[in-house]
Amino acid sequence: MRIRPSNSRHKGEQGIIITLIAIFMLFVVGAMAALSIDVVTFYTARSEAQIAADSAALAAARVLANSGMTSSSGGTFPVDLATIVATQVAQQNLIGGNPPQITVTFGNINASQALNNPRVTVKVTRSDLPTFFARIWGTKTVSVSASATAETYNPSGLASNGSNGGDALPVASSCVKPWLLPNIDPSPTANANGYIFDPASGAIQDPGLLGFTSPTPVADKTSLHSACGGDCSGGLSSPSPWQYFPADFSQGNIIQATTASVSCLGGSRFTQYQLNVAGCVQTPIACGPNNANIVDNLYIDTTTDYSGANRDLDTAFAVDNCLTHTAGARGSGVPPPPGDSVAPNNSPPFQFLAGTQNPMVPTSLAGSDILTSDSLVTVPVFDSRNLANPVQVIGFVQLFLEPTGYHVDFTNMIPTTVTNMVGCGTNASGTPVYGNGPSAVPVRLISNSPAN
Repeated sequence: MRIRPSNSRHKGEQGIIITLIAIFMLFVVGAMAALSIDVVTFYTARSEAQIAADSAALAAARVLANSGMTSSSGGTFPVDLATIVATQVAQQNLIGGNPPQITVTFGNINASQALNNPRVTVKVTRSDLPTFFARIWGTKTVSVSASATAETYNPSGLASNGSNGGDALPVASSCVKPWLLPNIDPSPTANANGYIFDPASGAIQDPGLLGFTSPTPVADKTSLHSACGGDCSGGLSSPSPWQYFPADFSQGNIIQATTASVSCLGGSRFTQYQLNVAGCVQTPIACGPNNANIVDNLYIDTTTDYSGANRDLDTAFAVDNCLTHTAGARGSGVPPPPGDSVAPNNSPPFQFLAGTQNPMVPTSLAGSDILTSDSLVTVPVFDSRNLANPVQVIGFVQLFLEPTGYHVDFTNMIPTTVTNMVGCGTNASGTPVYGNGPSAVPVRLISNSPAN
């Protein structure tokens, strides 16, 4: 009888191999899972870095836009303030739970390039981002960085010898107020033709208009007031400088402001015109040649839709209660509470300072720099050589309302300071550069990329 050899040894070897494979697979799967956590952490941090760089570059570019220097024939951009703002914004956007290191650089900012479009590049870096499981390979920290470049874009500065031809794209502004200003320069430095912008090219005709402030007493013809007095239902006549025609935003597929979007005294009783003054009309309004895809023609309001005695009174009520936050001062003979202001002395490069009545800024921070203000508005300028409805928008001026704190009695004229100018004329073509917020000069990202 033959005795077969035992195979228990082979079975034991097979069991050991299976066990080793199981342990090895467990190690591999665990390592991959651990590594994936580090990879996810890394990519999350890089996304956070890009957000920080984008936000900081746009904020710094907004400072350059607010300065008004793209509308100037010379001067110095406020790069120190822009750097401070960029740093503050970047540090508020944490990377992996900690603030990044920031580098800010500028381009097109010297005096000879004042009418060019300044650029700001922000690079953020977190060089000590800790790893969790990659430490087993000796990697304790990794570096994450990103950069972004933003541009302050003003096509007026691209005009050359009175014609910008195809060199410049038009702009489109949101939150435009329903005041159609004629293309007539109100300042003593006006040139012979008296234009704000060259009607064809959009070139700024009088750089001296920048910083122009309505003199006091403000019952002067260069304070903002209606060209029609009560309303424009009786017909249109040639306007004088700084006389606006009320715009009818019910025409042209424009989404008008709503009662829900206006939170100020008397807002629930506002007419649609007053809501458009007090609130934000989200539809972008473009300047430049006729284009079926954008709103670049506006209609003069010839209705009698007002709540007070006339259009000027309606405008003054909405401005005082909702834009300058100085309700009750007009006509009372009592100095108004401090509103937001323009520094230094209404001269470029401008800075905007919070007043005690700014609803978005604590009273304790009154006097601090702010990037925007309800008192800062964008107003379309139309080609006033033709008063037939609709009128063509050829540019924008940015105005700071009631900058001196001086309020009129019963004339309802609004004193202003010119803080920016953007002209497109009728030659600019192409897709408009869209602005964000109430600024007449748009800022845009022109590049952004992770550095690793």
